[in-house]
Amino acid sequence: MAALNEITTTQLSRRIGTPDCQIIIDVRQDDDFALDPRVIPTTTRHPHSDIESLAPTLIGKNVVITCHKGLKLSQGAAAVLRLHGITTETLAGGHLAWVAAGLPLIPTNLTPNRNSLWVTRHRPKIDRIACPWLIRRFIDPTARFLFVAASQVNAVAEKFDAIAFDVPDCDWTHKDGECTFDAMIKGFGLDLPALNHVARIVRAADTDTLAAEPEAAGLLALSLGVSRMYRDDLEQLEQGLHLYDALYRWARDATGETHIWEDAK
Repeated sequence: MAALNEITTTQLSRRIGTPDCQIIIDVRQDDDFALDPRVIPTTTRHPHSDIESLAPTLIGKNVVITCHKGLKLSQGAAAVLRLHGITTETLAGGHLAWVAAGLPLIPTNLTPNRNSLWVTRHRPKIDRIACPWLIRRFIDPTARFLFVAASQVNAVAEKFDAIAFDVPDCDWTHKDGECTFDAMIKGFGLDLPALNHVARIVRAADTDTLAAEPEAAGLLALSLGVSRMYRDDLEQLEQGLHLYDALYRWARDATGETHIWEDAK
């Protein structure tokens, strides 16, 4: 059981991927970080000695601080934030406990800066909603997305310092029959059973191989319905995120559940 103001690796891992996940801040020292330059999904690195500078941006938020072992650096940084009225926990056992639990870690050379900017084709349907959901829930919760004409995606990426996805001739795109969503799961090292299940459904819905996954036809129908409801791509994205929140929770927690109506007696 976690001590007061601590959260366990199990508890935190179940929050990641959900819209109410805490803000995670890694305060490992540089020498410890150099031994394993990976971070827990959605994490931002920040020096423990400067943690108080973040306080104004964290008011009203729930925060988890992690360091190498979950001792002095994370506990001290968390205590400083609590002085500002910020609800803050530390990760029990720190980074080493997360590694020992075999939970996903993202190499920082692949992690975009906070408030990252991404660009793809306009009028998103499936992959172009699924990928932003994955980025927001597992990579950068503050990520922003541009939707432009297909012919202009790579040019906009170059001129506006954005990351192109789901178009040819970019790093994040379809390959060998798999979707951009598949590429991101593999590229970011997010090997989770529930995410892999969602990926199979996305792939079947996005590549017109609906028979491959029973839920794919439903995802296609709902995605097309949402696309008809909203003319604005950004509004469609925000609504579509809820669809993938629900699909992920089903894949993680409810695949064995059925629903049969019975006559009331």
